Amino acid sequence: MRYRWGVVVGLLVVLLGSAGLGIRAWLFTDLPDVDDLDAGLHTPSIRITDRYGRLLYEVMGEARGRHTVVPLEAIPSECVQATIATEDANFYTNPGVDLLAVIRAVWINLRGGEVISGASTITQQVARNLLLTPEERAERTLTRKLRESILAYRLARRYDKEDILALYLNQTYYGNLAYGIDAAARAYFGKSVSDLNLAECALLAGLPQAPALYDPLTNPDAARERQAVVLGLMTEKGIISEGAAEAARREPLAFASERYNLEAPHFVMSVYARLEELLPPETLRRGGLVVRTSLDLDWQHTAERIIRQQLEQLNDPPGDEPPHNAHNAALVALDPHTGQVLALVGSPDYFDPAISGSINLAIAPRQPGSTMKPFTYAVAFDPTHPDPWTPATMVLDVRTSFITREGFAYTPLNYDRREHGPVLVREALASSYNIPAVIALNTIGVDSLLAFVARLGITTFSAPENYDLSLTLGGGEVRLLELTAAYAAFANGGRAVRPVMILEVSDAEGTVLFSQSSGVGGQVMDPRVAWLISDILSDNNARAPAFTTHSILQIGRPAAVKTGTTTDFRDNWTVGFTPNLVTGVWVGNADGSPMFDVSGISGAGPIWHHFMRAVLRGQPELDFEQPEGLVQVEICSLSGLLPTPDCPYTRREWFIAGTEPAEPDTFYQRVTIDTATGLPADATTPPERRREEVFLDLPPQAHEWARREGLPLLPDQMALSVNNPRPILFSVVSPEANTIYRIDAALPIEAQRLRVVAVGPPGLHDVTIYLDDSLLARIESPPFETWWTLRTGTHTIYATGITAQGEHIMSDTISFLVNPAE
Repeated sequence: MRYRWGVVVGLLVVLLGSAGLGIRAWLFTDLPDVDDLDAGLHTPSIRITDRYGRLLYEVMGEARGRHTVVPLEAIPSECVQATIATEDANFYTNPGVDLLAVIRAVWINLRGGEVISGASTITQQVARNLLLTPEERAERTLTRKLRESILAYRLARRYDKEDILALYLNQTYYGNLAYGIDAAARAYFGKSVSDLNLAECALLAGLPQAPALYDPLTNPDAARERQAVVLGLMTEKGIISEGAAEAARREPLAFASERYNLEAPHFVMSVYARLEELLPPETLRRGGLVVRTSLDLDWQHTAERIIRQQLEQLNDPPGDEPPHNAHNAALVALDPHTGQVLALVGSPDYFDPAISGSINLAIAPRQPGSTMKPFTYAVAFDPTHPDPWTPATMVLDVRTSFITREGFAYTPLNYDRREHGPVLVREALASSYNIPAVIALNTIGVDSLLAFVARLGITTFSAPENYDLSLTLGGGEVRLLELTAAYAAFANGGRAVRPVMILEVSDAEGTVLFSQSSGVGGQVMDPRVAWLISDILSDNNARAPAFTTHSILQIGRPAAVKTGTTTDFRDNWTVGFTPNLVTGVWVGNADGSPMFDVSGISGAGPIWHHFMRAVLRGQPELDFEQPEGLVQVEICSLSGLLPTPDCPYTRREWFIAGTEPAEPDTFYQRVTIDTATGLPADATTPPERRREEVFLDLPPQAHEWARREGLPLLPDQMALSVNNPRPILFSVVSPEANTIYRIDAALPIEAQRLRVVAVGPPGLHDVTIYLDDSLLARIESPPFETWWTLRTGTHTIYATGITAQGEHIMSDTISFLVNPAE
């Protein structure tokens, strides 16, 4: 076989003679000696430093400590077979060269095309990486391809197949600073290569072609897809059965990292992945680079310390309080005017496999909770819209049902399970009320919000049809790094920000290969909108109804901040900023398991608070710079309209010029009342029974809320005579008749409850509520409300009660439907 291949290669060389003896001589005369493989192993290190030159990590040349040579017999056969199936299925039968690929390269060259590297045998890869110069490795020419092929042919004649395979497995780069399969096994799985199983071998075998793309620590989905490709190739070659491949695909992988002496490990790994995108592989293998990053090592240490302290407090609380089961946290701090990342913590301990510490949770997609709300209101504030909202837009925070794309009812609830009636946007956003945010998104449209956050740099919302009105409450996934950069646009006046981690890369001679000082782009938001959102999020009085006036969100200087908490406490967030610094914090568990009673204010909030105070200590206090085109107007505090003499509470509010209110308040109405009936007086009402009173004239949707709160609603009927008493109104108002609900398979059924409410005339008491003709609740006095856990099927509800006059009354019966989970 070797003789026949030698004849073929010899004939190929003879054919090339037609292109000239000079080329043939060039191909052979200065080829490196295949006995000089060691010369290709020695490369200088790559130094990664912080912004001030302090060493974060030194990436050593692979011959100087970042790889471990292991004999081929110590490598599991599954790893060897997975590698051969993926890289060179004919490894044991070819002469080191894929002759068809070489002929194809010659043909493309003769036709004037570009020779593209690809489909190289294992022996060719060893020859290219260990024998050719870095400059020649970077070439994409026919001559490079032919010289590589000749060297591979000579290697195959000089060394046994096992020797070549051992060279490949011990020298190949697998990403995350791991050269060789043993280093890769330790970096990704925290074990030696001899302990790997089929699933782990298949994953590693798929990495060398694109280590950054298939990195399981930063892109686990892509890594799993690549693993499936490798297993498929092994099945096609008859190496493993389909059953074994399927079992390996389903096997869970536990990632861990070997302990290296490095600072800011997740940041360093992200920097190195970025280097792989910026520079050719040959430049990285050549080494000798100095990479100056954006990180401030002092700030990084501060963030790491505060995160560890907060997690310790959450999991070892004082007294009888149970642990909160919060084991992971991430933090990103960046300059909103440059995008430079000043601190990045991906987990509290990179080297702790018990918490999957090697996974970078600063870039892992997680549900953002209410941190999406500011973007929703920013779109609503856009002055180019026909009817823009303002901080004084009145929204009814009362039970409201929306129809989803599937035609089902969606009825959001506030975090405190209460309704707040008519609220202005300033309070609704600052206090993070859910119902007004959904109303806002319903007004602007889901597609508008998706387009806006995409311009801000959030890349995780890939398919618009997958999102609905829950998006503003966190019904999607974002990366903390991208979310923090998106908030930076509020701080810098509306310009998009792309995070910058690498400031400069220079080679061993000091030549600058790459530099970048700013990732700030063009205007994506009206500066006045950015200022209004910042002003609302920094308004301590506006958030007091939800967070009190002495919350952890205050840091002793002007700062805008928003919290977020997801269902069952699986994720919680705090993202906030001053004019010169934006910091985002996430707290949760890498495996998605729920925490116990941890919200954004109690989990991520303290980390954000202590970090901001620590790094800003001693720096001047700055206010958010107000752009031109804003006006301040006095408004009625309840309606947001111009105050009238009957409006008891007023305040001043900011508006984009041209959006301020022009109409007087209509909520407070002065009415002459017939004192005998409590209804508006008419022409027959005698003077002694007339009295002026101020009532609330609220929209009908707020009447139920106002009655529960005991507010003086405007009488809705004209005065009636004593012989014509007012009709008694008694009804079930929640759920609404004919509403359709659907059980959510992702939530515990005990968390899926429906609020049941009955309302009736003044003095009503001893109300009994029946569900499907069975007793649901007995309630002596208002409010007449209870909760019911969803159950599939068609259901009926009605109520009975006793009036102030002792009359027994019954409401109408309403029906509704609960569909099973999909």
